[in-house]
Amino acid sequence: MQLSKSEEELMNILWKQQKAFMKDLLEAYPVPKPATTTIATLLKRMTDKGFIAYKSFGRSREYFPLVKKKAYFSKHVNGLIKNFFDDCPSQFASFFTQETNLSKKELEDLKQLIDNEIKSK
Repeated sequence: MQLSKSEEELMNILWKQQKAFMKDLLEAYPVPKPATTTIATLLKRMTDKGFIAYKSFGRSREYFPLVKKKAYFSKHVNGLIKNFFDDCPSQFASFFTQETNLSKKELEDLKQLIDNEIKSK
């Protein structure tokens, strides 16, 4: 299952805060802040999808993620590679390095990451 753009934005806030009440989530949004009802709707949908859960404290709820950020984005990127790059990571890497206007320094840093990964295998 996947999150919508609005849900991802809220999920990123929750990943940063690790657990939060509605007021904490609202405060973390930049201006213009969404309506409380909008956040409540997003939280309900994300709970129904199994991405978050909450603990009740009286009438308040403290929300927390059930899915780790790295796991979510790893699945997302792997799906992207499968669906748009014929399940070929090297095609994705080629596209990424050519189309993102990386500087020479960024490319060298990326090469170093790859070299380190090769050494660890």
